[in-house]
Formats: sequence, structure tokens, C-alpha cells
Amino acid sequence: MADLTSDITKGLLEQIQGFERKRKAVDVGYVMEIGDGIARVEGLEHVRAQELVQFENGVMGIAFNLEVDNVGVIIMGDYTDIKEGDEVRGTEQIVSVPVGEAMAGRVVDALGRPVDGRGPINATQRLPIERIAPGVIERKNVDRPVQTGIRSIDAMIPIGRGQRELIIGDRQTGKTAIALDTIINQKGQDLICIYVAIGQKRAQVARVVATLEEYGAMEHTIVVVASASDPAALQYIAPYAGCAIGEYFMESGRDALVVYDDLSKHAWAYRQVSLLLRRPPGREAYPGDVFYLHSRLLERAAQLSDEQGGGSLTALPIIETLLGDVSAYVPTNVISITDGQIYLESDLFYSGVRPAVNTGQSVSRVGGDAQRPILRKIAGRLRTEMAQFRSLAAFAQFGSDLDKATQQQLDRGMRLQEILKQPQYRPTPLTEQVALLMAGTRGKIDHVPVPQVKAWEDQFLTYFRTNYPDFDDKVAAADYQLTDELEQILLEAADAFNETWADLTEPAGA
Repeated sequence: MADLTSDITKGLLEQIQGFERKRKAVDVGYVMEIGDGIARVEGLEHVRAQELVQFENGVMGIAFNLEVDNVGVIIMGDYTDIKEGDEVRGTEQIVSVPVGEAMAGRVVDALGRPVDGRGPINATQRLPIERIAPGVIERKNVDRPVQTGIRSIDAMIPIGRGQRELIIGDRQTGKTAIALDTIINQKGQDLICIYVAIGQKRAQVARVVATLEEYGAMEHTIVVVASASDPAALQYIAPYAGCAIGEYFMESGRDALVVYDDLSKHAWAYRQVSLLLRRPPGREAYPGDVFYLHSRLLERAAQLSDEQGGGSLTALPIIETLLGDVSAYVPTNVISITDGQIYLESDLFYSGVRPAVNTGQSVSRVGGDAQRPILRKIAGRLRTEMAQFRSLAAFAQFGSDLDKATQQQLDRGMRLQEILKQPQYRPTPLTEQVALLMAGTRGKIDHVPVPQVKAWEDQFLTYFRTNYPDFDDKVAAADYQLTDELEQILLEAADAFNETWADLTEPAGA
């Protein structure tokens, strides 16, 4: 018994003598001023820009302004319980988000915290939201397509993997619809999609998520939400968080697509926090670095070289204009940064042309490099036909008599415009786009009355899918080139269907 007691005593003495108290220096400051989601903090001598700081009540903030005698902090949560004199601690962590495969199918906030009620996300890796864009040597030419499933875009304004294509237009002209159709069209494909909702109503975001679930697209989609009721700080960092999530997939050799909906509200949030922190205002009260705000975000979209894994990150930023004014400050900034724009026109939208893409003012600066050769060859004629139709349609409004050739061009243009109309959430596969555009540009629907073109289109596609089930394989075997054999098949299919087509305007028994 005595031996046991001495052993215990000896063990306790060894532990006491070997005990080393670990000291950890924590940067501590105190709130000088608080209000409107902004805090000015004294102390925090070693805090870094974009570092997370924590207030006494557990709310987090970001060190935004590093001044001589204080730190301007933007607060990411409820600031009503914070008061002057409260302690603020540095965390020594730059703002970061969780990334990885576990994020797929989830709805998260701007800090990567789940907001879909499905429990925690088992992500083992985090990336800072602000990162340096890949350099010139790390990139290569954009040469692979992002198939949106929207005929007018895939044919005339093609988007490539690694490109930055702006979607711009007035409110309620179908900007979000184009982005959602593109995401839905990736079902079963190899493209991971990130949808960033900035400053939207929560009901609207819920509708978007419900739509993606209905069409089976949430399996390959991550939704990042900073709603209108969230602090401006979260709206400011949301697109950077979405970009970091996409960069994880790009750097692992895969392809990702990120939609920023929309960067107008992002600029508003940045303007709000900048003015509250008394940064000098410039044009339209935006701070002087609002161009850098978006350029450092959009430059991170890239097609990496084969040495870097060959992954890509494609960006689809959305900008809302006021009464079609694309010369405002933020729209012109983003137009100058991106590789082209899809311009949606309210006049077209209200006249029933949907998607309301103005193909004359829209452009893709990557162009045909990223387009499938079979579609590029057919679409060249389509763009010419539509350009002629637009100029002739404006001329024909004067009501003067038109010669036969001009009238034929107008008639064909009206039918091509009908073909380019498309219901929402019904993206068209590549081969069906090719079949339709071939029929339209080669005059195979010139005999169809304009009001019946959509009915002809639906029945023709059903006929084509039924009678040519192996056409997809033949196109792939031809490396997506328009061979003489494929062209002959397409023309024969249109001719064969036209023989069975009954003009719906004819009375029964005629």
C-alpha cells in the first residue's frame, strides 16, 4: 500500500514539475464607435486586411479599413447588441469558405454556412475568398463550349469554358432565366455550377432553388445566398465566396460555372460600406476602386493550361440597367472587363420574342473558337440572315412596296425569329439545334405560315428524335464537323417531314 502511495505521489510530482503553461498572445481591441453595420475599433495593432474579428457577443466582422489609430470593421450579423467599449479579438484568419465535393446540392451563406436546414457540411478544406487570378502563363486559349441550350446564344453568341460573358438588360427581361436555363442544361454533364444570389428577396431565391430541384439541377449546383435582408458586408463578400468555391473545382482539373446575380447590387453594397467608412466618393457616389472591385473578381475566371490541370472557371455576371442605359458607370465598367455581352431588350421581351436577346448588340469576343464546328458552319448563315432581316424590318415599317427578293428575306427572317423563340426551362440539345437551324436557313420552313412555325417545330423535333435516334452518335463520330453525310441527313429529314406536314390553317377535308 505504501509503495502504491509513493508511486502516485511520484507521478503527480513529475506532472507538476513538467507542466508548462502555454501562453498565446491575442490581439485585442475595443469598440470606439458603432452604428449602421460599421464599427471603429482601437487597438488590434497586428490585424491584417480582410481578417476576421470577433465581438464579445460572438458576431463576426471583417477588418476593412486599416487606419493609423483605428480599424474600420464591417459587421456580418446583428450589430444592435454591440456597444462602445466592447472587446474585439483578432482571429488571425483571413475570410475563407469551405470548399469541396460536399458543397454540391447545398444552399449556403456568404461564409459557407448552410442555410438549407440539412445539417452541417462535411468539407475538410477551406479557401480564402480573395485570391490572386491565374497568370498569363498558367492559362490557355478558350476552346471548349458551354452549351446553354438556348438556340440564339449557342448559335450566335457562343460561350466558352473559361470565358466571362456578361448578361445585361433592364429588370424583368429574363436575365436570371438565361442563367437558370444554362444551369439546367448541364444536367448529366461535367460542369459544376455555382449560383450567387446578391441582394435578392428570399422568396425569389427560394423559387430559384425550387426550380433547380424540380428540373434535377441541384445535384450539380451550389447556391450562395446574401439576400436583401442580410448585412451589406455579406452581400459584398458573396461573389468572392462563390468564386472561391468554383476555383476549387477548376484547380482540381474540372470545369465550373459561376453566375453572379447580380453585380449591380454588389456594387451598391460596396458603395454602402465604403461611404459609411468615409471613403471618398467618386462618380455616382461609388468609391474610386469600384472598377477594381469587379475586375479582381472576374479576372479569376480562366481556362487553365494542361500543365495546371486543364480545369476552367466560367463567369456569367449579370448587370441590371435602367431604361436600357448601358453607358452608366457600373455597366460600362463590367462591359470593359468581360469577353462579350448578351444584351436583353425590353421591347423584344414585351413583343413576345423570348429570350429577348438583341443579336445585333450582343457579342462574344471569344466567338467561334469555343463553338462546335457543326453549329458554327450553320450559324454563320443564320447571323447574316438575321442581320438582313433587322435592317429590312426597319425599312419595311415605312409601308413602301417591296420587291419579291426583299419580301422573301423578310418572310424568312420572321420564321427564323420564331425558331429562336424558346420556352423557359426547356433547353435544346445541340443536335436538335443543328436540325432546326439547318431547316430554317435552307428554306425548309419558308412554306409554313408564321403562326404555325412553333407547331411545325415541335412536330419536326419529335419526328427527328424518333426516326434518327443515332444522329447524336454520328455527330460525335465526325468530331462535331458538318460532313456531307450529316448535311444530307438533315436536309432529307426536313424534306421527309414536310411531305407529312399538314398546314393547320387548311379546313378539314380541303
